This record gives sequence, C-alpha cells and structure tokens, in this order.
Amino acid sequence: MNWFEALILGIVQGITEFLPVSSSGHLQIGAALFGTNASGNMSFAIVVHAATVLSTIVVFWKIIIKLFTGLFKFKWNSETEYTAKLAVSMIPVAIAGIFFKDKIEAIFGSGLLIVGICLFVTAILLTFSYYLKPRTKNSISFIDSFIIGTAQAIAVLPGLSRSGSTIATGLLLGNKKEDVAQFSFLMVLIPIIGEALLDLFKGEFTGSTPISTTALIVGFLSAFVSGLFACTVMLNIVKRGKLVWFAVYCVIAGTVAFIFS
Repeated sequence: MNWFEALILGIVQGITEFLPVSSSGHLQIGAALFGTNASGNMSFAIVVHAATVLSTIVVFWKIIIKLFTGLFKFKWNSETEYTAKLAVSMIPVAIAGIFFKDKIEAIFGSGLLIVGICLFVTAILLTFSYYLKPRTKNSISFIDSFIIGTAQAIAVLPGLSRSGSTIATGLLLGNKKEDVAQFSFLMVLIPIIGEALLDLFKGEFTGSTPISTTALIVGFLSAFVSGLFACTVMLNIVKRGKLVWFAVYCVIAGTVAFIFS
C-alpha cells in the first residue's frame, strides 16, 4: 500500500466510522478496488481505528472530562451511573473479542459477499428505526445498554455498521435521538483502545502485507481529520432523524459489493 491509497482509505475509515454505512465494509470494498490488502492488514486497521477514537475524544472532550470528574468523586451520581452503563454495554463486545476473535478475523478475509449481505441488513435496521416510533424514554437504562452493546458486538461483521446498528437499536428501544448518538460514539472508545493494546502486547501489530511508516502516518491523519468532520455531522443528522437516506446508500453500496464479489 502506498501513501495515496492510505490517504483514501483513511478518509473512508474516518467518514464511515461515524456515518451508519459500515467502515469495515467500505475498507474491504476500497481495498478490492485498489487491489490492496488493507482490510487484512491489522496494523493499518488498528491505526485508522485509533485515529477515529482520537477524533471522538476531541468532539466529546467536555463530556468525557465531566464523566471522569464525577467518577472520581467515588460516590453514586449521574456521571457514575452513565459510566456504569457504558461499562455494561462493553460486556457483549468483550465476550465476542475473547472467545470469537479468530473467527471474526477470518470473516474479514472471506470476500465481499458477506459485506454486501451485511450492508443490506444495515439498511433494514435503519429503515425500521426511521419508520417505527416507540414511546420515548427519559434515559438509556442498564438493560438498554446491554442490548445496544450486543448490537455493537454483532456489528463487528464487515458491512454491518457499528454506529448504524447501535443507534438504530437504541431508537427502536425508545431512547431519544441525541442520547443514543452520544452513547453510541462513547461506548466504542474502550473496546477499540483495549483491542489495540491487546494486539500490541501479543505482537500482532503486523499484517500479511508490509506497509510503510509513511502510509501508516498518512492513514492516521486522514482518518482523524475526516473522523472529526463525520462525527460532528452525524450528531446533527441523528437529531434531525434522517437516517433513512443512509439505508438507501447501504443498498447501493451492498449492490456494488455483490458486483465485485
């Protein structure tokens, strides 16, 4: 992979990580179009995911500081409760990562057919969340947190959007749009950071195809900048409830994946 391909794939990762269209699926489609093995290169995947984590922290830095401040008061308050709900949401993805990591990674090398199928599933989820109008709750419950976390764990499949699955699930459970969007973006921070650290400790920060330091840096920067833009835009889109248009896009992208599979 050269620096230009890393630039394009980094931009794709940054934008699609927050938009409900599946970053992993688009990385596989982009890799297929470029004829590279970026989707199978764990070092590149970890670097661009770390960049989107950093962009999330930048966008939500005030909220994150507030949560840490409340947490270190060492008493049960609204910040401690919210942090506990985030922790509950991480249980399903932790189980998936510990017991099914190898099987999941194998799926990422299984071609674009699975990507196309999962993009269609994402489109169905987004459509249901747009047209179904459940009774709105005051806040995300602990049970909701676990269910949304389960949606995130399932969304590790390439083509099944993480943000789309978690936001759609939260909306179908009757939670407010702005609450679900914020929760969805914050709940992914620890799992991605934890996975990156685990791979580093296990010596898996490598790939089947060599990749230069320059390409990694370019990929990181492009994913970070585009992630900042996409995260801010997505928050406004969710508040306006226009997710159905992303369902249309996922159908188109899924069709492209089928064509190139």
